[in-house]
Amino acid sequence: MLPLPLSLSLPPKTHILPTPCLVLSNHTVSSIFNKMISLASISSPTQDIPLLSLLETCKSMDQLKQIHSHSIKTGLLTNPIVQNRIIAFCCTHEKGDMKYAYRMFDKIPQPSVFVWNNMIKGYNRIDCHRNGVLMYLDMLKSDVKPDNYTFPFLLKGFTRDVAVEFGKELHCHVVKFGFDSSVFVQNALISMYCLCGEIDVARGIFEMSCKDDVVTWNAMFSGYNRMKQYDETRKLFAEMERKGVLPTAVTIVLVLSACAKLKDLDVGKRAHRYVKECKIEPNLILENALTDMYAACGEMDVALEIFGTMNNRDVISWTAIVTGYVNRGQADLAREYFDQMPERDYVLWTAMIDGYLRVNRFKEALTLFREMQTSNIKPDEFTVVSILTACANLGALELGEWIKTYIEKHKVKNDIFVGNALIDMYCKCGDVEKAQRVFSEMPRKDKFTWTAMIVGLAINGHGEKALDMFSQMLKASIRPDEVTYVGVLCACTHTGMVEEGRKYFAGMTTHHGIEPNEAHYGCMVDLLGRAGHLKEALEVIKNMPMKPNSIVWGALLGACRVHRDAEMAEMAAKEILELDPDNGSVYVLLCNIYAACNRWDNLRELRKIMLDKGIKKTPGCSMIEMNGIVHEFVAGDQSHPETKEIYLKLDEMTSDLKSAGYMPDTSEVFLDIGEEDKESALYRHSEKLAMAFGLINSGPGVTIRIVKNLRMCVDCHRVAKLVSKVYDREVIVRDKTRFHHFRNGSCSCKDYW
Repeated sequence: MLPLPLSLSLPPKTHILPTPCLVLSNHTVSSIFNKMISLASISSPTQDIPLLSLLETCKSMDQLKQIHSHSIKTGLLTNPIVQNRIIAFCCTHEKGDMKYAYRMFDKIPQPSVFVWNNMIKGYNRIDCHRNGVLMYLDMLKSDVKPDNYTFPFLLKGFTRDVAVEFGKELHCHVVKFGFDSSVFVQNALISMYCLCGEIDVARGIFEMSCKDDVVTWNAMFSGYNRMKQYDETRKLFAEMERKGVLPTAVTIVLVLSACAKLKDLDVGKRAHRYVKECKIEPNLILENALTDMYAACGEMDVALEIFGTMNNRDVISWTAIVTGYVNRGQADLAREYFDQMPERDYVLWTAMIDGYLRVNRFKEALTLFREMQTSNIKPDEFTVVSILTACANLGALELGEWIKTYIEKHKVKNDIFVGNALIDMYCKCGDVEKAQRVFSEMPRKDKFTWTAMIVGLAINGHGEKALDMFSQMLKASIRPDEVTYVGVLCACTHTGMVEEGRKYFAGMTTHHGIEPNEAHYGCMVDLLGRAGHLKEALEVIKNMPMKPNSIVWGALLGACRVHRDAEMAEMAAKEILELDPDNGSVYVLLCNIYAACNRWDNLRELRKIMLDKGIKKTPGCSMIEMNGIVHEFVAGDQSHPETKEIYLKLDEMTSDLKSAGYMPDTSEVFLDIGEEDKESALYRHSEKLAMAFGLINSGPGVTIRIVKNLRMCVDCHRVAKLVSKVYDREVIVRDKTRFHHFRNGSCSCKDYW
């Protein structure tokens, strides 16, 4: 016989709750109810049917207290049926009062198991699960044995903590009292073990059950979904179909939820068929699950059809449609439905913000976040991660700092994902010191934390620090992945550490079993090419175990620009255009190389090809954040409200810089125009406009931070160096390939970009 090892003491039942004197309500009840009381008072003490009728139709505690008072007056309270009904109302009715129930319970000398069960059920109804367990122990102490209902009532609704603390010991009691074959108890145990996260134990109980009851299957489906083991739900549903067990609406909802996560349209449609074939009455939850499944699987026409026929819709219905369009990258359609919603919670706001992030519309994501703030919707940790991602991509350090302060002030859950997003934001805004501070303060770090820091240091030109961070990561027994090694190789590339790069590239496989992919080969080609080892870089490409992609060939093309090797550049460009015929940046880069090498005939020929094919140079675009607002400039821009002041500042800058020795570098201007016009074209480059705007709108010593969509040209790089010296400003530019930290007339890239 199994022991009863529950770790709770066995207090007397009078200690569970205080037992103050019975106080009857003086509230007025309806005239109909008073009339019923009057009719009941005519009955003799043995004729209690009218009173029981009153208890069955009772709707509030005020009415119950009137009935209770009448039963005392007429002597009917001694009838066990009346006692049971009064306690049952307090325990099971949504307006029931457990304190009142206990006062009544405490007056009963020998409560039946029915009464004990109701008390246990009542405590679980109000989420006082420990009181339910205490009540159960007090029942055992009173020599009352549990029945078929005791354990389902006791286990149902347990929180995870209570289930972990008492679940296994209560399972021992189930076996001791011989209820382990009861289908109700089995279902309760399956749910309890799923709640604890012990899904294998739950499955063991499920396998020993008769499996005739659909509720048993539902409990198992729910457990797998809770543990995010959606594939197991799908497999179990197939087994349920083979056994011929008919699903309920609950079954269909659980299976559809798994299909939505797995994006399994076939099984989702199969589940949908049961709604019609089994004549399952649709309800809001089921319709929401169907809408969500079809939307998640990209079947927006079907999702909208179901959505359109719904009699009632809630925030979940609308969220399914919005997220469906978001997942398809159709941010504008998602926004249309978002704007129509009568009610929006923080989950939906976050989903819409993520929709803009997916299509790289970061400014719109920030604008929507401001609308969210004005709507008094509080963001959670998922929202702040999304906003920090937008800040990172825009270089919006001020707003990112504000978000960090908001997290601390409003006690938003600062988990590892938020920490990683903060590191990424600071690194992409060029503030490595603050990224390192966040890193050092994080109580827990995963491989993504370390990788974000390594990549951040690398792209900001701190190659040696990045490699030192990698060594610390290995010492902390954190296993690197493919992305980590991209960061390590970038660190070598941006600082010209060729030998170290070769060593780490070889160590990927030998030390960690990571086979290099196209990104790693691209890093090696970039490293060797920029160091002038163009032939070795080409050999690396030829010896790749997979077909080189445009990124790998693009790394070689970029190296050819640095070293002005037009012949190899032509070969690399040809390879890229075979893979990606519409890649306009390849034509532009090759034009730059021809211009730098004074090969004007080749340049004109290539320009003609570009015109014939309709290929245009991507306009240069630079963003700068000022006072929490991101300002955007394109080459030659005159749309900004401060355009006049900006161009006046540009004139002043040019004059100041020429006094400091500046001479325009037109080597990469491939327009077939005069030298003066080339200088004018350079003069209007977007990063110069952003620099002028930054100088106008920030005080002395304030860092100017710019994000550029293309690689900086030679002339803008030279201008930024002189601006940092002449105006005593740090200028940070993040271009398409790396960061440039300009201080005192020099750049962190050492002109190696």
